[in-house]
Amino acid sequence: MREPEDREQLLALLHSAFERNLLDADALSIIEGALQVSDMPVREVMIPRAQMDVIDIDDPLEKIVQTALRTAHSRFPVIGENRDDVIGILLAKDLLRLMSGDDDSLRDMLRPAVFIPESKRLNVLLREFRASRNHMAIVVDEYGGVAGLVTIEDVLEQIVGDIEDEYDFDESADNIRADQTGRYRVKAATEIEDFNEVFGTAFEDDDYDTVGGLVIHQLGRLPKRGEVVQIDALRFTVLRADSRRVHALMVDRLPQPAAPAAGE
Repeated sequence: MREPEDREQLLALLHSAFERNLLDADALSIIEGALQVSDMPVREVMIPRAQMDVIDIDDPLEKIVQTALRTAHSRFPVIGENRDDVIGILLAKDLLRLMSGDDDSLRDMLRPAVFIPESKRLNVLLREFRASRNHMAIVVDEYGGVAGLVTIEDVLEQIVGDIEDEYDFDESADNIRADQTGRYRVKAATEIEDFNEVFGTAFEDDDYDTVGGLVIHQLGRLPKRGEVVQIDALRFTVLRADSRRVHALMVDRLPQPAAPAAGE
């Protein structure tokens, strides 16, 4: 066989190898993801500024702890006057020292923040993450303002797909799980029929088979993490998604308007 002369021919060769059972589906997906990362800028995978979970340097300890419990992140940007004023990064594990009553202040515990441009390529960023052992970077626009943030997990997921976290469930019986607030964490792969049974809905499955397909169909495109869409009386919040598919959603019922009293 001739050697491939460009990326398209290389991908065609890889797909041919897959069809002849020389590569399995996971290996092909990872190779494609690695090739994609070399061309993808940070702006395409970053968490946008408006969706960043941040801690204000002046927040009381109780509020900081509540933020850490609610979001379940391991790292938080800490800001001063506004979101453009990122002072440093707080590790959730360092909160234990604050709660223990040590003399250290919040400012003393902050790790230096790493700032990168929106145009940085993901393969370059991954190499820098590995070299510096940083797991988070703040993304800035051409004017120096904060545009968002990106983590090493965001980069790796472009290569290997979704990485298990607090929103992943092992058993199919746990595809739909209620949390303490009354909302539901739902695997995007949950079949429409199962979803209808739990929520008492009547979504059709002619054009899609899963809840993730329902959300994509409603938006007309692949959503990003943190996006919210309302369908009938339900609100869907994307908990986890990458450039290829949706993985997990938060679903809660919207309050219904009170029925008018008799005679009104």
